[in-house]
Amino acid sequence: MHRFSRLTFALLATLFLHGCGGGSYRGYKTAGYHVGGQWYQPMSPQEAVGYTEEGLASHYHEGFLIFPGHDALDGSLYPWSSGAAHKTLPLPCVIRVTNLKNGRHVKVRVTDRGPFIRNRILDVTSPVAKKLGFYDEGLARVRLEVLSVGDGKYRIP
Repeated sequence: MHRFSRLTFALLATLFLHGCGGGSYRGYKTAGYHVGGQWYQPMSPQEAVGYTEEGLASHYHEGFLIFPGHDALDGSLYPWSSGAAHKTLPLPCVIRVTNLKNGRHVKVRVTDRGPFIRNRILDVTSPVAKKLGFYDEGLARVRLEVLSVGDGKYRIP
């Protein structure tokens, strides 16, 4: 029963999270969405360029709610080497994340929504957490800086 419950939860949560990004898109994904009774309105690409934010980051483990080869909300496959989730940045975008405790930084592609845990601004993949030096701790104070938004002809700046 316990295994069935975990699998059921994982499947339902994955379906729920896929609904958070709002349907197909051209260029950027900025549709508003509800999670846990709260409304989120992602910022426009123009608002996001140059945006900075400081706060708490966490990391998600490969395989938790995600299945190998599964699509992120922006339609890309989960890039376990450099993926991230943010509640209100337009998808996709590239950010620089700096661990404020040790100064380590890395470029990360934001392709998903989250984290939906109070006081957290960013979820990163385990390899990113390892590069930033907080994998074992699970959480870190970080600064994120938006470097670009969109891909191809939609990329700014």
